[in-house]
Amino acid sequence: MARTGRPAARQVGSVQRAISVLDALADAGTDLGTNEIARRTAINVSTISRLLSTLTSAGFVQHLPSSGRYRLGLRILQLAGAARETLDIRALARPSLEEITQQTSETTTLSIPGEHHAMTLDFVQSPLSVRSVAQVGRNSLPHATAVGKVFLAHGGTPAPELVAFTDRTIVDRGALAVEVERVRERGWAQALGEREDDLNGVAVPVLDQRGELVAILGVQGPAVRFSPRAIRVAVQLLQQHADSLTSAV
Repeated sequence: MARTGRPAARQVGSVQRAISVLDALADAGTDLGTNEIARRTAINVSTISRLLSTLTSAGFVQHLPSSGRYRLGLRILQLAGAARETLDIRALARPSLEEITQQTSETTTLSIPGEHHAMTLDFVQSPLSVRSVAQVGRNSLPHATAVGKVFLAHGGTPAPELVAFTDRTIVDRGALAVEVERVRERGWAQALGEREDDLNGVAVPVLDQRGELVAILGVQGPAVRFSPRAIRVAVQLLQQHADSLTSAV
């Protein structure tokens, strides 16, 4: 007997075969006949016929009477929509935050876009004694942080007044527009001493299947250590993890 709240180790063979049928239809990109599904799944035709009958009656598969072939049904889209609504991006991204911090030794953040700012939802602190300090609930200034620039590149709007926090803060709207376009083209943003003199940061977008911004992954650290060279390494890590999250949201 499985422990409460945990899945049993033993799986149900008929359910596994049904999943194989759905996977075959999803991978095909076109309608399939019974024999073709059997060939792709290595399941005998009679079993495939029974599985298709069950999946069709539940709406997971659609039968096309004109051709006798099958495709994925609308029930799949309904479940996908429900899963997206209940998706916990924080729990989903937590392993990525931990791994990125482990590899960079810098503070990694997860932010979500709001109406006027991107807000820190979660973070993993650098293990080093000299480090950047993150805080859940803190807003990233759109014009002066890497996370904020990603926010702007995906539809966010800058504040009415661009406040200068350091000599490097971009306060000219034309220059900011050029910077945001650069972020949009290359797919990542950096801020070098723009919010604080001794703080550098880099960030990448996490997009959903429709290409809409759902979260932002960032790394930040002391400028003396988190140099442009270290930032380039962090960009590769961030993009890898952002791509993995995109496939899951």
